Amino acid sequence: MSDQASTLRKLMEDKAETQAEENFIIKNENVSDDERLSKVITITSGKGGVGKTNIAVNLAIALQMSGKRVLLIDADIGMANVDVMIGSVSKRNMLDLLEDGVELSDVLVEGPHGVNYISGSSGVEKALNFTYEERRILHKKLSAFDDLADIILIDTGAGLGRHVVDFLVAADEVLLITTPEPTSLSDAFAVIKTYHLHTEKKNIRLIVNRIFDEDERNDVVEKLNATSQKILNFQIDCAGYIFEDRNVINCVKKQVPFIIEKPDCLASKCIKELAENILSGKEMTVSKGWLSFLNDLLNFS
Repeated sequence: MSDQASTLRKLMEDKAETQAEENFIIKNENVSDDERLSKVITITSGKGGVGKTNIAVNLAIALQMSGKRVLLIDADIGMANVDVMIGSVSKRNMLDLLEDGVELSDVLVEGPHGVNYISGSSGVEKALNFTYEERRILHKKLSAFDDLADIILIDTGAGLGRHVVDFLVAADEVLLITTPEPTSLSDAFAVIKTYHLHTEKKNIRLIVNRIFDEDERNDVVEKLNATSQKILNFQIDCAGYIFEDRNVINCVKKQVPFIIEKPDCLASKCIKELAENILSGKEMTVSKGWLSFLNDLLNFS
């Protein structure tokens, strides 16, 4: 009889927790768009080395300069790349929010030009196996982001791990970084295909990095769309582009965002135009200019 009572009690507890979790999920699915104050943009790439985190950091600063309150979440598991880019060190990460007494302000770091950021680190990976109670605590504390930011940028890891796909599907918009290199294009299409298969939303746009002219950007978009249209019957738009600029690598070595160190360089102009595009939908029109032409022609910087 005692064993039966224990079994029954365990079943009732499991049922109660399941019901609580279902109510929690339903409650959040029913939140209207007007109540979701912050716009969440996930920045991703099919492969590493395409400048994803550098673009994320500088774009966050550009959006902040445009008058928006911006929060940047480094969700690249095990790689504190945002810290490296801005020359900072995060003592805490998202996982620390599960500790009693640790609040959002304790894990936020103020970066350049007032951009706040938070390191996801291993906390993002472990979140996949969190209990309902742990997820409830995280949800409650992270909900305060809506009061702190107009735009939340999430810098994911490269590739298509489970946690990356989750971020793609959950975001309001996805910005996919690629370069003109064939391997980068192939991996970018893999991201487009995965996104297409996992959600009916089509809020994914390209950012083509390290181009020498707009014809090269157009070639990248045309190649990806030819494949995407043939296989997925889907066309992807281009949000913007970043011209090749030696100032970028120089600033990475200094661990200073190029939009801060070299605000008038070609890459900075592109980032500012990209931010304006995201905010207004206006098409980018950055001219390289005569000096940039000479720099490329004469290999001079």
